[in-house]
Amino acid sequence: MTVDTSSEELRRRAVDTLTRARDRTTLLTSSVEDNDLTAQHSPLMSPLVWDLAHIGNQEEQWLLRTVGGRDAIRPDIDSIYDAFEHPRSERPTLPLLAPAEARAYARDVRDRVIDVIERTPLHGAPLLDAGFAFGMVAQHEQQHDETMLITHQLRRGPAALTAPPPPAGDVTGLPPEILVPAGRFTMGTTAEPWALDNERPAHQRLVPAYYIDTVPVTNGAYLHFVEDGGYAQERWWAPEGWAQIQQHGIKAPLFWRQEGGQWLRRRFGVVEAVPADEPVLHVSWYEADAYARWAGRRLPSEEEWEKAARHDPATGRTLRYPWGDGEPTAEHANLGQRHLQPAPVGSYPKGASPLGVQQLIGDVWEWTSSDFLPYPGFVAFPYREYSEVFFGSEHKVLRGGSFAVDAVACRGTFRNWDLPVRRQIFSGFRTARDV
Repeated sequence: MTVDTSSEELRRRAVDTLTRARDRTTLLTSSVEDNDLTAQHSPLMSPLVWDLAHIGNQEEQWLLRTVGGRDAIRPDIDSIYDAFEHPRSERPTLPLLAPAEARAYARDVRDRVIDVIERTPLHGAPLLDAGFAFGMVAQHEQQHDETMLITHQLRRGPAALTAPPPPAGDVTGLPPEILVPAGRFTMGTTAEPWALDNERPAHQRLVPAYYIDTVPVTNGAYLHFVEDGGYAQERWWAPEGWAQIQQHGIKAPLFWRQEGGQWLRRRFGVVEAVPADEPVLHVSWYEADAYARWAGRRLPSEEEWEKAARHDPATGRTLRYPWGDGEPTAEHANLGQRHLQPAPVGSYPKGASPLGVQQLIGDVWEWTSSDFLPYPGFVAFPYREYSEVFFGSEHKVLRGGSFAVDAVACRGTFRNWDLPVRRQIFSGFRTARDV
């Protein structure tokens, strides 16, 4: 697929995408009092006010200084908001900008960036082609918006955010699994203009036939594993995972608890019954792997997930999204914090892949069995710290995006990664099996 877009359209897309990200950042940072912005709600996460100023600082460094050639506004804070220099656990001890100052700084940067967009030719250099730098920064902000939403979930206290419930699901007539035939397909991308370095380049993969779940594993299905003593039987667990649940006394997904014989969950300040038909959420890679073993199945590899999501066996084409090349709409997927929870399985039949696999985009990030590794021919761009420094066996790949992901940071080729112990993220999974 080749994208040929005029400079005027690219500028409009850049402004619209950056504005959408900033509107969401504003919602996430204006819905709580200043003391909640400056507090650290978990050692795993930054104070919300750090994320806010970090967003502005990255935008200043990349779009004002690098792309626009403008003088630095606040070079004195570059070190404070360097994510690699300061781990999250120590960020509250830094001399952070106060909430009002952070808001003013981010607003000042954005006002100047709009002028840069209008004056910058969107061609002639890799950072400029198709407005890549603006898309990269918009994706960065939306990724931090998802991180801030995770912090909201970890935050104690009454609900600060609201959203309408997702649409109802219907799995009537859906098979439990789909056969993906053996053969080659094109994995990754070369043509997607705002794709990040770890998604590139496009290359051929030969994948044996396999079966994959039609929909993600639900809370109801996962509950069978819990009630069958899955957390008490070492045979289902990888050694590191077994050690983790033993050390921390883990007996169910994060934010679940049993009360009076009923399973409840805490979701953004609201305690409610665990809905059986939603994809299971807040499980680690170890939990997903253990469930798959218990069910006599396995997690799909990254290439199996992408083939199920993008390959059209009728035409041999590789699609941008499961439903085709068009941008996501509310009929295709649960994205963009439109709902503050996954949608029940069977909610988005129009988002199905050509093979009939559903809800591959949105709802929950899906753990795969794969380590986060570079594709053949990978080239770090525009800096090593985005992907390259994370490559290796320590991180597992997640695919598909969650309800907290914006469309700009979610596509059939998008790769997320995290440590296999992580549970606070909006992670779920589906399973696969060999033919």
